[in-house]
Amino acid sequence: MIKDTIKKTVDTINPLQIGATVEGKVVARDRSSLFIDLGILGTGIIYGREFYNVKEVVKNLEIGDKVFAKIVEVENDEGYRELSLRDATKEISWQRLKDLRDAGTIVSVRVTGVNKGGLLATLDGIQAFLPVSQLAAEHYPRVADADKAKILKELQKFIGKTLEIKILDLLVEENKLILSEKAKTKEKTKEVLKNYNKGDMIEGEITGIADFGAFIKFPFPVANENEQIEGLIHISELDWQLVENPAEVVKVGEVVKAQIININNNQVFLSLKALKKNPWEEIEKQYKKGDVIKGKVTKFSTFGSFVEIAPKIRGLCHISEFESKEKMEEQLKIGETYDFSVILIEPKEHRMSLKLVK
Repeated sequence: MIKDTIKKTVDTINPLQIGATVEGKVVARDRSSLFIDLGILGTGIIYGREFYNVKEVVKNLEIGDKVFAKIVEVENDEGYRELSLRDATKEISWQRLKDLRDAGTIVSVRVTGVNKGGLLATLDGIQAFLPVSQLAAEHYPRVADADKAKILKELQKFIGKTLEIKILDLLVEENKLILSEKAKTKEKTKEVLKNYNKGDMIEGEITGIADFGAFIKFPFPVANENEQIEGLIHISELDWQLVENPAEVVKVGEVVKAQIININNNQVFLSLKALKKNPWEEIEKQYKKGDVIKGKVTKFSTFGSFVEIAPKIRGLCHISEFESKEKMEEQLKIGETYDFSVILIEPKEHRMSLKLVK
């Protein structure tokens, strides 16, 4: 495929034009020059800077080997066609990589480095980048507090390892490739997910916890199939109460039942709280605007204090009810119970506004 592409280029561009790609055979070499037989086009030479730029490639070439090169000078003072092996090699590499991308071919790369955004590698001499977001689910760094230093430490474990990837994008002007590990299973996952619908209930194992939620693996719905799908339970879908740390609700290795609430772009989003009774459904029957109720202060924030008035039910006493955050903290103590007046109830929004009774 690549040779056909190069041949087409040679056939359609004047072969004796600067920048044209030509094919030849190595016929001679010395310490600083490589001579290429170009057939009816004469003899080409790679020397000087062009020779030293590709010396690692040149040292592996033998007499009789065929190569592609680019013309950088149609004819020098000695009658040779001056050639660049470097430019032609890079052009051929880009064409090969484009063919691999278009074909959706899975290739192996060795991770050579990392940065805070993902993994670094080289493919056909071209720098490549594998963003964290394109890692397979099992390789995604599970850092509970999203600490960038911790994420970087997790990514460093991949240095020296080989991953199977697909080429996602070619950034020729930046001389960079964008890779994707999760894309290799995209079609298979897409087919498998046709067996699931929004509202389906699954049983799976919690495989990881991050600050934004928990990962859960559940088996393919096919007999004798050992592979699994991994979905995400967002922190807001773990429980009806306000969850600050997912680890307080689920543990890695725990088997739970969850409901699929969305399937989008080969990603499965699930909910634990959808299978639990909504405590807010009874709140409107129990309380009304103007009622004075007792509540325990559980947390301070910049916009007020959270008050627990029933199991898994928290209201907010807004900062505007006080002169400042300092005044609020003077009048209220975390863990203490006070009388509050209900000034607003919105069960559907899971919201209750309170005012301290002084």
